[in-house]
Amino acid sequence: VQLQASGGGLVQPGGSLRLSCVASGLTFDDYGMGWFRRVPGKEREFVSAVTWSGSSTYYADSVKGRFAISRDNAKNMVYLQMNSLKPEDTAVYYCAAQKGLATRGWEDYDYWGQGTQVTVSS
Repeated sequence: VQLQASGGGLVQPGGSLRLSCVASGLTFDDYGMGWFRRVPGKEREFVSAVTWSGSSTYYADSVKGRFAISRDNAKNMVYLQMNSLKPEDTAVYYCAAQKGLATRGWEDYDYWGQGTQVTVSS
């Protein structure tokens, strides 16, 4: 199983980025998908998750109203649209796959991507 995240970069406060994650080696629509982030010296933080069908989505309070998660099961892709970015959103962002569910706990996820750096700075 491989998860490949991309789309990170340097953006000014208030700007937008769209992260993508492509999955291979698994039956994609058997899995809920999540995005997490980590800042050096801090624990991994839940950002967002989407159920296998895309019918339910979940967000951390810190990103609610600014970020949007979506998925395309035909392409084995999950996306995270990030708008109104703030310096505190700076982190390495990881996509993850969980069989059957889409929870907020990082320990519930079965597979992880390599991460993509997002830096929000002027």
